[in-house]
Amino acid sequence: MDSDRKPLEDVIPDTYNSRERFLAACARKPLSRPPIWVMRQAGRYLPEYRELKGKYDFVTMVQTPELATRVTLQPIQRFGFDAAIMFSDILVIPEAMGQPYSFRKQGGIAMEYAVSSQTQIDALTPENIPEKLNYVAETIKLTRKELGDKTALIGFGGAPWTLAVYMVEGGSSAHFAKIKSLFYSAPDLFESLMRKVTTALIRYFEMQIASGVDAIQLFDSWGSLLTENSYWDASGKYLAEIVSAVNKRVPMILFSKGTHHWVDKLRRINCDVYSLDWTASLAKFHDAMGGRVAVQGNLDPVVLNTEPEIVRREALKILNDFGTRKGHIFNLGHGILPDAKIACVEELISTVQSYNIR
Repeated sequence: MDSDRKPLEDVIPDTYNSRERFLAACARKPLSRPPIWVMRQAGRYLPEYRELKGKYDFVTMVQTPELATRVTLQPIQRFGFDAAIMFSDILVIPEAMGQPYSFRKQGGIAMEYAVSSQTQIDALTPENIPEKLNYVAETIKLTRKELGDKTALIGFGGAPWTLAVYMVEGGSSAHFAKIKSLFYSAPDLFESLMRKVTTALIRYFEMQIASGVDAIQLFDSWGSLLTENSYWDASGKYLAEIVSAVNKRVPMILFSKGTHHWVDKLRRINCDVYSLDWTASLAKFHDAMGGRVAVQGNLDPVVLNTEPEIVRREALKILNDFGTRKGHIFNLGHGILPDAKIACVEELISTVQSYNIR
């Protein structure tokens, strides 16, 4: 944290600004209400985003710091979320290593080729990630300048396993047979790929921290493809290595979809915050982790497609269930959907920000 920023210990909880509230929740400090942001909050449900998307394609917006900053700020300016998350994509990592991506016309992701040999893995270059992804660093710096110290800024990246899924499958997949076959039948080849991706991510996150993010979220969107017995060897141990390398410089948030029941495996990763999908109980998970971590989530995104009174009802269920436990960041259980209603998002924020735990 920069030396000119206000230490959290010197702030009375009821006077926290958005950034201070977010960091306090990560540290499991007592709060009168949780901070709130939502995954994919800068996206297609916003009319201002759709207007910009009509002028520029997605990759151009990601790679142009001024545009990426503009998109990052849109939900903050409209709604007043407690945290912004930088506008980017998890696939900038394989692209920077030499495996470009694009989007299929019929939907889904397409990698330029599918990684299937040691020769292709050897050709991947994680060494120059800060230089190749300097546009991300510039986006963070510009966004940080706009937000100041009032609103938290979250950086992110894909988990090594989730990135490897796209890299080996060659994009979106129906059965994920290639990546799972590689893990089971060619462990040395799998390890070689994961070493490259893990190295690239560590350098990427070091760059994000140096550029001004307050926290980093790891997206292990395909963690649930694995079995309980394979999760640690295929995903968990690489996540733990990344978290260890960051070494508590900023809070680390893990969103590992569909794996909340593998408590012992998740605990070993040693994240500060665990973001859960909507199928889990935040309170039960928090208690199962001994109350030693913060949790994030976990409203079903579809609720935001309904009506404001339903949003309020369902949000209050989550807030009341978590009760007076410490360390809650309100979020969705997955990314916001394109059909989410503006009035529903407004009601969600109003419900959370007017809530008083006491």
